[in-house]
Amino acid sequence: MTASPGTPLTLRGNRIPPSLDEAMIHGVVHGFYRRVRGDTDLGPVFEARIAGDAWPHHLARMCDFWSSILLRTERYEGRPLPAHLRIPELSDLHFNRWLTLFRTTVLEECDDESAELFLSFAYRIARSFRMAVAFHRGEDTLSIPPLPIDAAYLGDAEA
Repeated sequence: MTASPGTPLTLRGNRIPPSLDEAMIHGVVHGFYRRVRGDTDLGPVFEARIAGDAWPHHLARMCDFWSSILLRTERYEGRPLPAHLRIPELSDLHFNRWLTLFRTTVLEECDDESAELFLSFAYRIARSFRMAVAFHRGEDTLSIPPLPIDAAYLGDAEA
């Protein structure tokens, strides 16, 4: 997506902060996955599915994914949900941990405006994937309680 010279890009009616660029996305993605790989809950889930030599490709795809979402570059082509549906051990613990690590990384790498955009999309993606996983497993999605990620998203990193 390109705008006329001097016209700020917008995303869902909000101006995309000028500081939000490919370098920031790269920093968030790479910083986040460094944390993931060292995490006792998430690390084994990823390591079982992404071989050591495949990480550069995965990181590049995740940069494309976030660039497509936040900068409207349309670089990402794919469907991330099916891969997540094939993870039998995926649970609320994993969604909560994912958001906690993502939030920590975003707050380190981004200014407040950019962080809010990253986190609002991450939160929606996590909730959507969680519901899709439950539906795929035949669970009653109407009876699923809210994730404990609400507190993490709203500012309590210890939640």
